[in-house]
Amino acid sequence: MKEINELILEDGFLYSTQHEWVNSEAESVRIGITDYAQDQLGEIVFVELPEVGATFAKEDEFGTVESVKAVSELYMPIDGEVTAVNTALEDAPELVNQQPYKDGWIIDVRPSDPSQLKTLLSKDAYLDLLKGTEK
Repeated sequence: MKEINELILEDGFLYSTQHEWVNSEAESVRIGITDYAQDQLGEIVFVELPEVGATFAKEDEFGTVESVKAVSELYMPIDGEVTAVNTALEDAPELVNQQPYKDGWIIDVRPSDPSQLKTLLSKDAYLDLLKGTEK
């Protein structure tokens, strides 16, 4: 397990309290799980992806990540419609461990209400949340 100061957190990304990250790009947002989440799960062996076109409300479960340790639900950080899924994860789920913010992304979403992005955590606020879990 990594120490808090060893975790990779991307500048300019937003974070949910359930350990998903959001990278807002124009009309869509890309979503994955944080370095902290993948580190806690351990070796990821399967990622359940939703269908393109599926719509979810904020905090709805949109898939799961299975590791050698556990199965963890993925929660939608904002309302939206899935516009793309990372099919590379079907054959290489370990990409989530290796590059959680790049090749390990999970879905792209068209937000229903872009103002919900303001409810997510900044890098510093997410780091404070993680530090609170160590106490």
